[in-house]
Amino acid sequence: MGYLIVRTSLVLLSSTVFVVPAVPALAQSPAADTPAVKTTAKKPRVKTEDNGAFELGKIIVPGGGGSSGQTVSQSTITADEMRSANRDVLDDALRVVPGVEVGNSGGSRNERMVYVRGFDRWQVPLYIDGVRIYLPADNRIDYGRFLTPDLAEIQVQKGYVPVLNGPGGMGGAINLVTKTPTEAFEGEVQTGLEFGNTGELASYKTFASVGTRQDTFYVQASGSVRSSDGWFLSRDFTPNAVENGGRRDFSDVDDWRGNIKVGITPNDTDEYVISYTKQEGEKNAPYAVNQAVRGRTSSAVFGIGTAYQRDWTWPEWDIGSLSFNSYTAIGDASYVKVKAFYNTFDNILSAYDDSTFSTQTLPRAFDSYYDDYAYGLSAEAGTEFERNSLKAAVHYRRDSHTEWNDNQPDNSAARVLEPKQTQVEDGIAVALENTFHATETLDLIAGISYEKTTLKKAQEYNKTTKAVFSYPLGGSDSVNWQTAAIWRPTAVTELHVSISSRTRFPNMFERFSTRFGTVKPNPNLGSERALNFEVGGETELTDRLRASGAVFYSDIADAIQSVDIGVDPNDATKRLVQNQNVGNARYYGLELKTDWDVTDELTVGGNYTYLKREINDPARPTLRSTGVPEHLLYAYATWSPTERFSMTGSLETSSSRWSDHPAGGDRYVETGGFALANLNFEYKFTDAYSTTFGVRNLFDRNYELVTGFPEPGRTFYLNARATF
Repeated sequence: MGYLIVRTSLVLLSSTVFVVPAVPALAQSPAADTPAVKTTAKKPRVKTEDNGAFELGKIIVPGGGGSSGQTVSQSTITADEMRSANRDVLDDALRVVPGVEVGNSGGSRNERMVYVRGFDRWQVPLYIDGVRIYLPADNRIDYGRFLTPDLAEIQVQKGYVPVLNGPGGMGGAINLVTKTPTEAFEGEVQTGLEFGNTGELASYKTFASVGTRQDTFYVQASGSVRSSDGWFLSRDFTPNAVENGGRRDFSDVDDWRGNIKVGITPNDTDEYVISYTKQEGEKNAPYAVNQAVRGRTSSAVFGIGTAYQRDWTWPEWDIGSLSFNSYTAIGDASYVKVKAFYNTFDNILSAYDDSTFSTQTLPRAFDSYYDDYAYGLSAEAGTEFERNSLKAAVHYRRDSHTEWNDNQPDNSAARVLEPKQTQVEDGIAVALENTFHATETLDLIAGISYEKTTLKKAQEYNKTTKAVFSYPLGGSDSVNWQTAAIWRPTAVTELHVSISSRTRFPNMFERFSTRFGTVKPNPNLGSERALNFEVGGETELTDRLRASGAVFYSDIADAIQSVDIGVDPNDATKRLVQNQNVGNARYYGLELKTDWDVTDELTVGGNYTYLKREINDPARPTLRSTGVPEHLLYAYATWSPTERFSMTGSLETSSSRWSDHPAGGDRYVETGGFALANLNFEYKFTDAYSTTFGVRNLFDRNYELVTGFPEPGRTFYLNARATF
């Protein structure tokens, strides 16, 4: 399969490189300004956007939509922006968004992380077309498993997430919006190759879609594949016993995703859509280069570590989502939206004896299976009064997590196959939101919601008694509220101020996981709350210069932190910790963004983020904020001497950040700041066929996002795209 895809990629790419039709050089004309359109329930719902974004799958903030078309606290990345910069994986695509920090979890899991104004993956829910992707056990979402070629856009909501959207939006939300067709018949094929700084193949990708939009229905199908045998380290990396340089050991991954969507549009306002998304992935996990590895280092003491690392792989990381979305207009001023979904998550974590990944005979070896599902239903209704837009929503969701271990599967004498253990949790939410149109240019928004979770089942396996037992059941609830004011003093200027008080309920991992016998479960762990403030705006200073910015402040209360509770009563040599609602924190900073059309051929721009995180834990006075830098800067310049050719140079810079020391004990390691230069060249042979060539990390910088885990060095890419 992989060989066939590579051959197909090479054929399409070679036609780009060697067959270059003569194209006249034409001066590029500036893009026409698109005036903002403020929609209400009276407007036609069914419409064809230029980028084909699935409208019913979007996060909608009322009253917004300035000159950029974006809303309060929201940034959007388009498909063209991701494609032209070769950002094919979700975490990589988000690197250019103001207020977003990308990281790596490090450790045995080595998962790609995303922070939104300092809030992590537990506090910023991820959606596909408005349906939340939630892993019931621990919600440890690996953003590196989500491909972007089939997306129309990515919405990043920061701070202010409408209560109508449902539970969980404590610090923001990330929504992957898929495509819908815009023509009677259309299709697209993308393919590409990546090469390391040695010239060897690092990865290949292929994406294809086909669709049709008719008067009363549309159909869209797409699929994307990305496979990598591993990326290449910087030539400045110093080889050692753990990592010998060149191709990064155990960085190979395989991912694919498919989506099919069928929509019925019986009139100009109504829409009924069934969509199915399936993605599968498998990955290895590179070792930290500054800690010991069995079979590679002579002892457990190596670098900054004093213990051997775990030998883990993920042969299965699969997600499925079946959803129904509808929009029905009721008269000229009212509507009803309904959403139903059924999600699945299947995961296998395999732990081996050593770095050869050949046997599972020792007590530390196992296969851990997750078999999860979730289903839910939500309904939203709204109506227009003379100066008010009133909306209400109700949400129901059930999450079920089933797990079991096959311990020491290669050891017939010691093998233990655990019985299945299941945890089930129900969640409900009701929300009310009103937008008061004080004047034609001023909107005042207020929202309130009530959320409740109920734990229906909480089973666990006792390895000593070899029996399944139940943790205490219970639940938690909260009230959330928010308000915002949006003022549009001119046609190209929008200013806003918002306050949002949102909670997040703990997941099952935080309540019940013993983490290999080091944590005492806490079934009564409560929710944590963030009070988010923001003042921001955007404007067109001239016909060619656009600017936006925001100042934000978040006060986090009842933060979930690990607390030392003393010696393990069953083992005097160990101490136990427990998750408790004892912490508090402050996150604050600012975002600035600008784009300037210097001439018809040259555009420059960029964004800057300042973020300060102050975390207070009474039991851990030396606790530091980890994973995020204080300063981020992204800058770019695009030169388009003709309509067909463009060249973009960009710079990504980050200040230093802190990582947890592998020895623990509130010790930390500082990883240095970095600056990465990138180049991209795009040539459009025709309106339907184009190619891009580029270089990421042009100067082959050796850098880390978390200690012990160097990032890719210089990477070349060559892509082709054809549409019909």
